[in-house]
Amino acid sequence: MDTKKKNREHISTLADGALPKEDVELAHLALRTEDGQQAWEVYHRIGDVLRAEASIDLSPEFSARLAARLAAEPLHVRTSSGAEAGAVTAAVLAASSQSS
Repeated sequence: MDTKKKNREHISTLADGALPKEDVELAHLALRTEDGQQAWEVYHRIGDVLRAEASIDLSPEFSARLAARLAAEPLHVRTSSGAEAGAVTAAVLAASSQSS
């Protein structure tokens, strides 16, 4: 399987809160790429549409600012079981509310 496809699968599963803990570090690394950041945004917008929630209108610079903030964050290896997806989601939501 190609790496880009596998990375997107990890990001999708992380966004769903169902990523096994042994794959979390790989997903976090994938989120540091431009493709990973775009995938994260797309998967969350898809989720919003499926849940019939309105997507927040973000400025064109939002993705670039978020990417810069994520790139500045140190990588951490987590050992807890289920909190990874919630922590990442909370960090992204916090960044979006501060940047808007």
